[in-house]
Amino acid sequence: MNTNTSLNSQSRPLELWGGLECTVNRVRDDYFSQLDRNGHALRACDIGRFASLGIRAIRYPILWERTAPEGIAKADWSWPDERLPALREAGVTPIAGLIHHGSGPRDTSLMDPAFPERLAEYAGAVAARYPWLEYYTPVNEPCTTARFAGLYGVWYPHARDDRSFIEALLIQCRAVVLCMREIRKVNPNAKLVQTDDLGKTYSTPELAQVADFYNERRWLAWDLLCGMIGPEHKLWSYLTKTGIDASEFLWFRDNPCPPDVIGVNYYVTSERWLDHRPERYPEHHRGVADGIPCADIEASRALATPTAGIGPLLQEVWDRYHLQIAITEAHIDANREDQLRWLLEIWQAANTARDNGVDLRAVTVWSLLGSFDWNSLVTQNCGYYEPGPFDVRSPMPRPTALAAMMRELADGKPLSHPVLRGQGWWRRPNRWLCTPVATPAALTSISADGHSLVGTSAAPILILGASGTLGRAFARICQKRHLHYKLLSRHDMDIADPASVERALALHKPWAVINTCGYVRVDDAEGDLERCFRDNTLGAAILAEACARHGAHLTTFSSDLVFDGAKNSPYVESDPVTPLNAYGRSKAEAETAVLGKHPGALVVRTSAFFGPWDRHNFVTQALAALERGESFTAASDMTVSPTYVPDLVHTCLDLAVDRECGIWHLNNTGSVTWHELAKMAADKAGIDASRLEARAASELGMPAPRPAYSVLHSERAMLLPKLENALDRFIELRGTDDPEYEELVRTAESRQPLASGHRQQEETPAEAFQAKSF
Repeated sequence: MNTNTSLNSQSRPLELWGGLECTVNRVRDDYFSQLDRNGHALRACDIGRFASLGIRAIRYPILWERTAPEGIAKADWSWPDERLPALREAGVTPIAGLIHHGSGPRDTSLMDPAFPERLAEYAGAVAARYPWLEYYTPVNEPCTTARFAGLYGVWYPHARDDRSFIEALLIQCRAVVLCMREIRKVNPNAKLVQTDDLGKTYSTPELAQVADFYNERRWLAWDLLCGMIGPEHKLWSYLTKTGIDASEFLWFRDNPCPPDVIGVNYYVTSERWLDHRPERYPEHHRGVADGIPCADIEASRALATPTAGIGPLLQEVWDRYHLQIAITEAHIDANREDQLRWLLEIWQAANTARDNGVDLRAVTVWSLLGSFDWNSLVTQNCGYYEPGPFDVRSPMPRPTALAAMMRELADGKPLSHPVLRGQGWWRRPNRWLCTPVATPAALTSISADGHSLVGTSAAPILILGASGTLGRAFARICQKRHLHYKLLSRHDMDIADPASVERALALHKPWAVINTCGYVRVDDAEGDLERCFRDNTLGAAILAEACARHGAHLTTFSSDLVFDGAKNSPYVESDPVTPLNAYGRSKAEAETAVLGKHPGALVVRTSAFFGPWDRHNFVTQALAALERGESFTAASDMTVSPTYVPDLVHTCLDLAVDRECGIWHLNNTGSVTWHELAKMAADKAGIDASRLEARAASELGMPAPRPAYSVLHSERAMLLPKLENALDRFIELRGTDDPEYEELVRTAESRQPLASGHRQQEETPAEAFQAKSF
């Protein structure tokens, strides 16, 4: 969209907008800045990346705390001076955000009566400097921010009572009115895009009154701005019982500032289920509501039949306000295919709403650069990262499959990714965290039917290596992630036989192939060269050529043993290969052959597997022996970078969905000797390690020479969690009776432990987690 075109044209097709996670929230005296974390603060070249997605508009920060923390006279405009004109020249309309979950400079807060006038002064200065700006969000999500800062104590000023919540809400909404007043003095045509989280709460009959209250409370910011709050309002008694004078509410009747566009932010956590039987649910979902012990949990994790999603909620907004609507945040923290499926569901719901007469302008893909630490409601800097259309863990933001999907949506092209034919985790049978609750009849009548692309003939992922640990792990996780796959044995496809490869590819017509088969006996390879090179080198080359011919993405595996260890510092992808043994040579030659035949292939170097689903890996064997009171010997002079199999598989699948190519190093961050690895695992498992023996590698009788140092690092991106984190999850899983406990892959075991945000914020009411995904 160019800057001379209105966002309000009903005749236009549904538009695609973008959003940049830019929160600058305060926790006591610490500020948490997403722009610093995602790198956009120092990277003006991102503007071109954003424009390449085909977006017509972008929610873009000109934040008070960053631009004028010491007042307008000392404002530093250099950052927006560079970026706003660049957006304009790229044909992307900025929707200027002035406060994003913020509380202003250090000398003010959301409870400061002077906050509205001070923010309005800043808004007027922004408008005077950029008079061509037309669209503004002076305060993002005022109701949600008031809850977090005034009711739950999560953000500054950390209040925990209804009066503080309402005061923070009134102050923010008054700030919006005064900001638009100052902005319109400069640009009378300026438009207000007012965002807030839109959810809904469902409940057992015993908590119906609480759910009704929450469902009325969600409208408060928009109701205030529209001048709809007076004695006849359903929450008038609640509002005035806080002790705040009625005139504070009635002021908005005299000074209405209805949004030109109501911005709906919707997450998988936005729809909640309240249950008066808290014992049925995980402990961190238990709390008290209106004096009643209860559980507060995402509806998707509790209801037997999923809700219809955002569609009916959009109709509720339209019926209440009859104002133009945009979905201003659409994002989910999930595996890549589920991120695609979530966007598809939102897009389809938006088009359906338009067909039903709702004046809906656009869908905004949120977190173009991803976001950090929302699993703890940005109260800690733990490094938890959720990728978006771009993944900032690479030296420069790397486009993911979401970016390709956005370009298709923007261009009106058919959506092409095969994984869209599957259901997202929020609609799959393994999504529950408790015994599922019968969905209320009123919800069942409007529940959606899956929101996937029509058709059942989705192309599969072919997984080669049915008898191997890695092949079975891929199959297990593909099943949990609802990725259509076929697991093939050597009988089904012999990768060193061109005819066998051709038959299998022609039969199954895969969109991707995961090659986990090959010769893996490092010591035996020294005397079995023909078999080793047939399986590892010739077969990989034949498979790569056939996949290229059939247009199938290929993922295949190499090893840290392509290096000789002479470097004595972590190896990256561009380091020259210098293998010491036959196995390493077979893998090094396979890398060259595969990428020569299929430049679009993904070649993954990794090392030292351990995981929960086989009994033959080093960590499992070490712990089992020590538990039995037996001695266990491990090399103390060979340093490696171990890799947790579930983390590896999840990341490989994400990269395959992204259609990444070239050589990638994938391993958990950290380096240890084999002896140190066994000791670390034993300590975490609480197992006596006194019978663990350290030996030099030369004493272990291994025929094949090995590098003393083969630690892998990546110059492309370190995508797997730290080794300590992986071992913690391995030990936790190992200690369960049910190996399927992985719960697996509902939010991806490759990520931080489930609901760490809850555990890190033990004093935070469960309801505080309604607003965002984590």
